[in-house]
Amino acid sequence: MKKTAIFYHPSFSRRSYLTIGNRLADFPAALVDLLKLPNVYMLECKPVSEDLLRKVHTENMIKEVRLHPFCSTADISAGGVVEATELIMKGEYTNAFCFIGCGGHHAGRNYFWGACCFNDVVLSIVNAREKFGDKLRFVILDTDAHHGDGTRELLTLMNDKRTLHLCLCDREWKSDDGTKYDFDVTWVYYNGDPDEQYLKIVDKALDIASRFKHDFFFWYFGFDTYKGDYGSLGLSREVFLEIARRIKRFTDDYSEGNLQVVLAGGSLRELATWLIPKVIKILALEE
Repeated sequence: MKKTAIFYHPSFSRRSYLTIGNRLADFPAALVDLLKLPNVYMLECKPVSEDLLRKVHTENMIKEVRLHPFCSTADISAGGVVEATELIMKGEYTNAFCFIGCGGHHAGRNYFWGACCFNDVVLSIVNAREKFGDKLRFVILDTDAHHGDGTRELLTLMNDKRTLHLCLCDREWKSDDGTKYDFDVTWVYYNGDPDEQYLKIVDKALDIASRFKHDFFFWYFGFDTYKGDYGSLGLSREVFLEIARRIKRFTDDYSEGNLQVVLAGGSLRELATWLIPKVIKILALEE
């Protein structure tokens, strides 16, 4: 039986970035029914290791993160993402959903902003290659409303040609080596059905990923593009479930099911409570 892990920490529901109240205030109670499934497990996030942090970020940045009020959950947010990748690579779980208290994709080598502190996904890639082989290949699909500049900088500095970075954001761009793509999604709000147009771009990104041989797939999952949220593209809540289904089918075909969903932007508590358990259920169910 395929097993799905949920990485969570109580501090994420007491304080989560970008909210006046707390977008995760209804968790873990919202997961009660989901955790009755025989193949769904919840694990508590542990802090990321200091040694690993120093391999990705500068000492000065690490110190600044520790002093920043938005970053009180930075160590355990990154630690859960790192451990999830490791346990999937070990075969203990097929896929995972990672809650976070602060984000990662705006964290570069020596800077952080936008309520992001440590770059959780890049830390996970560095750790996985050290422990399971430096030839491992990854895909990152970033559907947060904003460009993942920190992730892009780190992959560039690492000269990482074994990670495909696909960012649905506000520009059209492709690197010369074909490992980094940006897709302008800002126009979908003004051209017919935003859901339909956005899904076409997701499919385009997945088609590119299908030609990039890889071992592991990260979905950097923001729901800030929902209509009425701070990065609104007019998307419905149902479209996020369809994206989850398409990614799940894709990873079953192309990466042996190795899929990790990392929570990113989105501020609306009601939407988080409705959406996140349904996304996790899609991960857990056999198709």
